[in-house]
Amino acid sequence: MENFKLVEIIVKILSDKKATNIVVIDVSRKSSFTDYLILASGGSLRQLNSLVNDIEDKLAENEVLPKAVEGKQNSDWLLMDYADVVVNVLTEDARERYNIERVWGDCDTVDIKKMI
Repeated sequence: MENFKLVEIIVKILSDKKATNIVVIDVSRKSSFTDYLILASGGSLRQLNSLVNDIEDKLAENEVLPKAVEGKQNSDWLLMDYADVVVNVLTEDARERYNIERVWGDCDTVDIKKMI
């Protein structure tokens, strides 16, 4: 599946499941490990797990499987590695604490309005 199409599908899933503050950062010019970082927040650990499970299930229907999923079970930051797309689902507190947007602040963000 094309990288940007995968981004669109994941953003739509996150939006449909009521994730908040969804941001897509194009890191392709600065990173050797991925092209896109997707960040989203959830209101509780239960919602974080639900978001990750939904992404996994819906993408698996199209035979798109993550290389790895980190942080499952009571973590405030879950990471899904789809190679050229990395999904980070965090609680609001964890998002503030780690401030991933600042780390990648010199990269472009993608306008997701047409995706949701």
